[in-house]
Amino acid sequence: MAIKFQYNKTSRQQLEKQLGIRERALPTLQSKETALRVEVKKARNEIEVLDKELEKQIQSYDKMMGMWVEFDPTLLSIKDVQLSKKKIAGVVIPMLDRVDFELKPFSLFNQPKWYLDGVKTLETLAEAGIRRDFHALKVERLNYARKKTTQKVNLFEKVQIPGYKDAILKIKRYLEDEENLSKASQKIMRARLEKKREKTEEESVC
Repeated sequence: MAIKFQYNKTSRQQLEKQLGIRERALPTLQSKETALRVEVKKARNEIEVLDKELEKQIQSYDKMMGMWVEFDPTLLSIKDVQLSKKKIAGVVIPMLDRVDFELKPFSLFNQPKWYLDGVKTLETLAEAGIRRDFHALKVERLNYARKKTTQKVNLFEKVQIPGYKDAILKIKRYLEDEENLSKASQKIMRARLEKKREKTEEESVC
């Protein structure tokens, strides 16, 4: 990224101000990036645990496959999903608090004894699946924020801060050169005036 500037003190002051802002912000961004990396890893580990638990539950219910043929899955539906929000490393994440289910009325006398257990089993599996999806959304949002923060850290660290420093140095050297030239010019001018004055004094003596 090319830094636009002019070879004067005002431009140098503006660049120094912008450099200061970025140098102060960089440690905070680096800390945020580290925190987000940790949270992404933690959230991915949580998904792995949930996947294993879900798989374990499904396998344990496979033995009852014959019974599930008699079960009516339309009896149970999701009524509401209770959500809250939580800030993790500065990123707002939706959190699953509770899943409310709606059960259609049915006659216990006309159904097998295990029917109520079947309803509870479906609720457990559905909630585990929904919880797993929320964790996947959490990973997605945290990882997106981490990538954006990493991009900003790289922009400040590798492009803008070195760019501003280089531009400030160029202006500094230019102004120093200009000052040295001005001093040299003044010195030459003073020498000429001195020589001219001496010559005038000599002529007046003669």
